[in-house]
Amino acid sequence: MKTVLRKRLASGSIATVLAFATVISGNTAIAKGDAAFTLSAGSALGTVSEADSMDFVEMNLSAGASGIVEISYLDNPQEMDEYKAKYEEELQAERNERYKLAMAKTSDYVNVRTNPDTESDRVGVIYKNCGGQVLERGNGWTKIESGEVVGWVSNDYLYLDESAEEYAEQVCKKYANVDTQALRVRTQPGEDTEIIGLLEVGTDLETMADDNEDDGWTKVLYQGKVGYVSSDYITLSLDIPSGETLEEIEERERLAALEKAKLVTTYSSVEANVDDTTLLAAIIQCEAGNQCYEGKLAVGAVVCNRIRSGSYPNNVHDVVYQRGQFTPASSGMLAKALASGISDSCRQAAAEALTGATNVGNACHFRRSGGREGVTIGDHVFY
Repeated sequence: MKTVLRKRLASGSIATVLAFATVISGNTAIAKGDAAFTLSAGSALGTVSEADSMDFVEMNLSAGASGIVEISYLDNPQEMDEYKAKYEEELQAERNERYKLAMAKTSDYVNVRTNPDTESDRVGVIYKNCGGQVLERGNGWTKIESGEVVGWVSNDYLYLDESAEEYAEQVCKKYANVDTQALRVRTQPGEDTEIIGLLEVGTDLETMADDNEDDGWTKVLYQGKVGYVSSDYITLSLDIPSGETLEEIEERERLAALEKAKLVTTYSSVEANVDDTTLLAAIIQCEAGNQCYEGKLAVGAVVCNRIRSGSYPNNVHDVVYQRGQFTPASSGMLAKALASGISDSCRQAAAEALTGATNVGNACHFRRSGGREGVTIGDHVFY
């Protein structure tokens, strides 16, 4: 008897394969709803209506009844193996058609190569939280397009299929694109809440996670404030960063070096006595003691830039102890550094900064890097 085995896929389509099926050992209990059936070895089964897993198939029995039968109870093992193989092939084909996103699985970057092997040349890289479009799938490798980068990446370093989409949802910014004219931005979800702005068609706004999204409202960032827009008039999309070709990396690094060179200069020296030099070295140690020498010099330069600016006190002591400026000065950390001793590198950076040397131009501020433009050195951004 010929039996059609079907597997319902996640997308809703059905892959169909032909195989023969008969109960071949012992008795098989079949249950469907409140009805139960027992089939003996040799009993022929009718056609399958649907299957919910690879290991179970649902078959039409006599008198219009139906039930679930384990594949292991069906005869012709060779044909069942062929069915499974073809099923997996069709399932993968459908997944390939449906899922076109690949995301980098790395803490830094992943190499993109000309061919699917580790011996071929690199053409670029994709970084952490970057992604691209799947162009072709090979044996353990996937060809992707990410910005201007086109090449092969080992599957060991990629999120693919559902996992790629799930990962992108977690790490990538989501934007709302306005589909209608004069979309109202409100302070809270609801038609009766205050309107704080109107949006034109095509406007993009960064969204924020919010429990009200299921209620027909999407939380967005509008002119630096939190607002809500109706979900009926927007299209949501993910901003997935792209990789870089080797040529793009080289050009970016060249431009960065030029910009950095502009910031390395010498201004007028700052008048300071021994105590001032020690105090500057101490605040450098508190703020950048674990940073590279360039990071230490940059902190010293910020203090000296403030002295020269005219907008701050005109000496080291008053700049360092100005209220609300340097946390170590008010927390007691600076006093401990002065009491316990200061490293030679911090003393050297202080002395060099006082001569007028700077590697951050005329920057008068710094903070932990991330979320602000400026000159990044180590863990700090200077601006």
